[in-house]
Amino acid sequence: MKNTFGKLAAALFALALVSPAATAESKVTIAVGGGACLCYLPTVLAKQLGEFDKAGVNVDLVDLKGGSDALKAVLGGSADVVSGYFDHCVNLAAKKQQLVSFVVYDRYPGLVLVVSPSHTAEIKSVKDLAGKKVGVSAPGSSTDFFLKYLLKKNGLDPASAAVIGVGLGATAVAAMEQGQIDAAVMLDPSVTVLQGKFPDLRILADTRTQKDTLATFGGEYPGGALYSTAAWVAGHEKETQALTNAIVATLAWIHGHSAEDVMAKMPEEMVGKDKQLYLAALKNTIPMYSETGKMDPKGADAVLAVFSEGSPDVAKANIDVSKTFTNKFVDQVKKTTGMNAK
Repeated sequence: MKNTFGKLAAALFALALVSPAATAESKVTIAVGGGACLCYLPTVLAKQLGEFDKAGVNVDLVDLKGGSDALKAVLGGSADVVSGYFDHCVNLAAKKQQLVSFVVYDRYPGLVLVVSPSHTAEIKSVKDLAGKKVGVSAPGSSTDFFLKYLLKKNGLDPASAAVIGVGLGATAVAAMEQGQIDAAVMLDPSVTVLQGKFPDLRILADTRTQKDTLATFGGEYPGGALYSTAAWVAGHEKETQALTNAIVATLAWIHGHSAEDVMAKMPEEMVGKDKQLYLAALKNTIPMYSETGKMDPKGADAVLAVFSEGSPDVAKANIDVSKTFTNKFVDQVKKTTGMNAK
């Protein structure tokens, strides 16, 4: 009898190990490079919808000022995964640090180079930014890379503008309104907020649509993604798969609902007081979100090409860009959840 009871207890224990309740014990800390930015909305929304819990992973979101800060958190060991721009994976490969993106949620980067309303008269083109103060989310972030790329593309030294870290949300808008900086690389909803207050706002470069992205980069250019060190991904395949399942499910939810539905699920503090402006920005942004979660290899090649042009270190590093991302986990979504990633 004792033997039978022992076998039953062992069976129940084994069952508990694979049950949803048990898998939910897996805890992952995700560092977000500016949670209020719509470019990172799928990660925040996945938490709001409970998709991480459904996938069996307990996620703690840590909101930081910019993508470079989120990257430092992962490299320093205080976070497991970055919700940030894929281009960091390429940039770090030149420094022999292998980072791997495993699910992409932005088809386009959504970066916008905007002139401060009080400096419109003197700044009419990118070339006029030489010697000017230009705001970015944080030095070393994707906003900074984008600025340097545009300066180089327009025949200027990438270091010819003074880079000032102003964040991505209200701090960036305030710095622009008060003329503390001459221009800034911004993202929605901040761009739409500024346009609402200054209808004649001058935009020097815009990558919120496919057309504008192609005009700027010459190809599609992936933006936000979940990525981590290659070692973490290899050692945490179950968690990586769960995170991928959650993001793909969230992308499907976004494309199956209205902008109003999406806004209703977002935290009040991120929507802000002016809901109409946030909604307008959201409507502009939704086409930017991926429907598949997959990395387009041509997009990854475009990121490498851009960085090779702007960074001598990347150009001479002989990077194998195929090692900076994987579609393996997105391809497994249907097998693990029954849901089809388009």
